[in-house]
Amino acid sequence: MLIYNTLTRKKEEFVPLKEGRVTIYTCGPTVYDYFHVGNARVFITFDMIRKYLQFKGYDVTFVQNFTDIDDKMIKRANEEGVSVKELGDRFIEEYFADAAALGIQRADFHPRATSHIDEIIKLIKTLEDKGYAYEVDGDVYYATRKFKEYGKLSHQHLDELEAGARIAPGEKKKDPMDFALWKAKKPNEPAWQSPWGEGRPGWHIECSAMSMKYLGETIDIHGGGPDLIFPHHENEIAQSEAATGKPFARFFMHVGYLNINNQKMSKSLGNFFTVRDILKDYNPEVLRFFMLSSHYRSPINFSRKMMDQAKSSMERFYNALYNMEYLEEIADEKPLSQKEENYKNEQQRNSKRFIQAMDDDFNTADAISALFDIVRAFNTDVNEDFSKQTICFTKDLLLSLGQVLGLFREFADKSMLDEEIEQKIKERQEARQARNFELADKIRDELMKKGIVLEDTSTGVRWKRK
Repeated sequence: MLIYNTLTRKKEEFVPLKEGRVTIYTCGPTVYDYFHVGNARVFITFDMIRKYLQFKGYDVTFVQNFTDIDDKMIKRANEEGVSVKELGDRFIEEYFADAAALGIQRADFHPRATSHIDEIIKLIKTLEDKGYAYEVDGDVYYATRKFKEYGKLSHQHLDELEAGARIAPGEKKKDPMDFALWKAKKPNEPAWQSPWGEGRPGWHIECSAMSMKYLGETIDIHGGGPDLIFPHHENEIAQSEAATGKPFARFFMHVGYLNINNQKMSKSLGNFFTVRDILKDYNPEVLRFFMLSSHYRSPINFSRKMMDQAKSSMERFYNALYNMEYLEEIADEKPLSQKEENYKNEQQRNSKRFIQAMDDDFNTADAISALFDIVRAFNTDVNEDFSKQTICFTKDLLLSLGQVLGLFREFADKSMLDEEIEQKIKERQEARQARNFELADKIRDELMKKGIVLEDTSTGVRWKRK
């Protein structure tokens, strides 16, 4: 299995740090507004990556943070006359609603920056003690030039980076290349007590601290949008590796830009769309399919015309699934003919092509092409004379591969077996006994989305289908 590593700018064979286990940290939204379609591409991509790694048999631990304290949040909260926490609470719930509509599974952990102030302060103190950070009047900065490998992710030399660096009004850093780890308290801003006085964390430090807490000092995959390569991920590397002396992440993955009608998405151009806007006109599965129809690293152009094409493609898949369901009901159990054996062999080749495409840096464009070939073979070869076994084989194949991409949820949700439901209920009970109520609630929500209603009674958990 090959993954393109931004750090080395080439595809590399993926071998996780621990056999059979994969750790992934992705940068989540700053929760001051609904997330837009550019964000959606990143979130859908890493949800797909997680699903495929699980399909391959890996035990995946997936972390996606929420940035719930920064300048934009403070400004928006002050404009609305609410606290930063209230603003964050509201848009985290809105994120979960839109993400669920897009078939994005909740992370194993969704840490918030403001809930990890102790870990952040501890990491900054470590950097200060090692000589990589310094304090000026309550602000703490990272001394970038002390980290000799700075620029290795963005593949730029310090002198190139310095040309665009500056000291903004109010900043007291010694070098334009340095960046803030801790910001001293200002009027009308939330603040926390620290060794340097009251203040709040800088943006970059939060991800390093939370990644280390939940995944350890070195992770397998770190990712986000291309705009995060510099300075965010570059700064994460500098501060994390200076603190631990170990590689921060073994693979860095970045999703290509999304343009709107061949123009860069921008509020000033009036071509800025939230997911909530798009879902007024399109089924969320259409948006997910559109995002996956191109390779994740390629720039993609969002337009109504492209969305309409994605809608037609999804209708073609669903028409095939409905036809499979109809034939399954009327077909007989009988020995397979030679024609059916040949047909199954062809479909197995299509399945192999799907896996080969996904093993090549998650090439969803070619993987979807293989799904189309499964439908094409079905529409061309299958008729009422085929056996029930062959019809079921085709439907199960299309659904199982589609689920890897998070597609065909209308069929996948109703196909959940009783045994799977019982297993999920068991996992929920274990989570509750361990007082992991966040995980227990997540399992309950997942079952609810699939039409499974749980009822906690004095004699145990009962369930029923809606």
